[in-house]
Amino acid sequence: MKLNKILVVDDEHLIRWSLEQNLKKQGYDIITAGTGEEALRLAREQQPDLILLDIQLPGISGIEVLEKIKDFDEEIIVVMLTAHGGLETAVNAMRMGAHDYVSKPFNFDELSIIIKKALENCDLKREVARLRTETKKSAPNIIGQSRQTQYLMEVLDKVARSEASTVLVQGESGTGKELVAKWIHYSSNRAEKPFIAINCAAVPATLLESELFGYEKGAFTDAKTTKKGLFELADGGTVFLDEIGDMEMSMQTKLLRFLEDRSFRRIGGGRVFTVDVRIISATNKDLQKSIEEKSFRNDLYYRLQVIPIFLTPLRERKEDIIALATHFVELYNKDFNKKVQGIAGMAERMMLEYSWPGNVRELKNVIERAIILGNDETVLLDHLPLEIVAKVSEQVTDAPMSVFRLPPEGIDLEEVEKELIRQALEIT
Repeated sequence: MKLNKILVVDDEHLIRWSLEQNLKKQGYDIITAGTGEEALRLAREQQPDLILLDIQLPGISGIEVLEKIKDFDEEIIVVMLTAHGGLETAVNAMRMGAHDYVSKPFNFDELSIIIKKALENCDLKREVARLRTETKKSAPNIIGQSRQTQYLMEVLDKVARSEASTVLVQGESGTGKELVAKWIHYSSNRAEKPFIAINCAAVPATLLESELFGYEKGAFTDAKTTKKGLFELADGGTVFLDEIGDMEMSMQTKLLRFLEDRSFRRIGGGRVFTVDVRIISATNKDLQKSIEEKSFRNDLYYRLQVIPIFLTPLRERKEDIIALATHFVELYNKDFNKKVQGIAGMAERMMLEYSWPGNVRELKNVIERAIILGNDETVLLDHLPLEIVAKVSEQVTDAPMSVFRLPPEGIDLEEVEKELIRQALEIT
């Protein structure tokens, strides 16, 4: 595994040595420089991931070094080292592009946190850039031949080409709400900008606020560095708020305020930020019922559903089941290096009879299991989970039986046998 490379720039040998020893113990690859000129040379040659840069240097000052570094590598992370009394200069350095500053004498624990967070942020940016380059990004496939799916595609195409700022996607669990959100984003003129998703049900309200809006250094006890929120990081792109129906009321109020004009303040900050983001929300809850129960704001609901999209459960669009299953077979053939050719007739019929309470997600999991565990050229009935077979069998057993009555004149047993044989041959 490649170590993160840090360039330490300070004219005092003891400080360089101390930082080098401490950071090497933490697993970093360290190079050092005692002057601004040497720092610029090493920054170009060694391409460090992060630079610890002293403001007071002989010859070229730290501020000048920062300016020159940003000229040839705008993305490089620079943390300024400042002596007591140099706070104003450090703040100016941050305006010029420095990531943060640390005051001397160092608190090594604080410095370690700042470096770790800065590098994590850098890795995240690189990963986003890599994903953008790899995918460039085409919209994900939405598979289906049913009338409902064809209508959905028409709606999504119109939404993607519009500048609608808020979209509300509603549907049962597993119907593909996040897939729809991604399709809208990557089919729109926002496709080159970030798509960021967050599950509102999985994050407590206090933490959700800092995730969405960010916070300033010192805003609370653990705020050792300034952190941008998701709205800020997604500027120009899309934020997907999954499970919006589970968002706590206090957070709903803050979200509503943001939606009014797309402006906000980081926690602990006074500066107002304005961003251009499309908000796509999703829920499997009946929000009208939640409004009646006073657990969801009426005004937020209407603000979110400028464009409402309802996803039909899989059981109500059976024409899509085999098309989706076949798509998943092809997908998992590639993932697991298998050569399954298709789905056997009995397995198909069982899939069509099953109600799929988990919708497309459940079907996808069933096919994944069948591909992993099966050794045949086709997905057979034996490859389906027993609970599916049992559930369909229950449905058949519970169905009303048609009553067969003999005609008054009786029937010829030989003719009955011939008719049964004929029907059996037709089926096979």
